[in-house]
Formats: sequence, C-alpha cells, structure tokens
Amino acid sequence: METPLRGLSTVSFYASDLEEAAKWYSHFLNSEPYFRVPGYVEFRIGDYQHELGIIDSKYAPEGAAGNPAGAMVYWHVDNLHETLDRLLLLGAALYQPVTDRSGGKGDFVTASVIDPFGNILGIMTNKHYVEILNNKK
Repeated sequence: METPLRGLSTVSFYASDLEEAAKWYSHFLNSEPYFRVPGYVEFRIGDYQHELGIIDSKYAPEGAAGNPAGAMVYWHVDNLHETLDRLLLLGAALYQPVTDRSGGKGDFVTASVIDPFGNILGIMTNKHYVEILNNKK
C-alpha cells in the first residue's frame, strides 16, 4: 500500500499586507509570484517546484493565532549560515538558532526565523534531501 501523503504540495503563510509580503518574498527568493488572484499569491520554488502561497490574513480561519505560528516546515538550503544571515538582513527575526539535530554530525542542521509578517520560516541542511536529489539525476 502506498503512503497517502505523496509530497509537499503547498505551504501557505498569512500576511496582513499581502503586497508587502509578496515584495519581501520576491526579493528573498529572487523570483516573482507565478500565480496571483485577489487575496493570494503563489511562488514555485526549489528543485521540485514546491509552492509557497501567501494568503491575505483576512481569509485566515477564525481563531488563527495572531502570534508567530504555523507548522515547522523546513526548506533545504545549500548554505544555512548564509541563508540565515540574508533572512535576518532582510528584516526577519531569529526564532530558533542554528541547531545540529544529528548529534554533532552536521547531517541535519536547522534554524528558523519569523518573517516580517509573523510566519515561521524554517531552513535546514539535510543530508537525505541531497542524496534523494542526486539519485533522481
């Protein structure tokens, strides 16, 4: 039996100022949204063209947290420290510092920030991500 979860489709963030969020993420990602409708923008990013959607906060479900919130989704990056420094330079706030989750081996190293719109953005160097990517070539 196959797993019912086949892959990451879309990660969605909320922002009270959708246009500013679209500009900020365009600058960080070096890419413009590929899809826009009123109240929503979406970027395709990375090796598998995963989707990062930003939704106007007025469409957030009732009772959604007003503080930094969200599932901890980690995006693989090639250079964790450079990416973290760039995010902080662009106005994100440190949420979790660089942490080696592999007992000092450097196989799984994470950090996370709170973007200027209150969303948690996780970044990670992940040995398995690179192995899978290299095996697909």
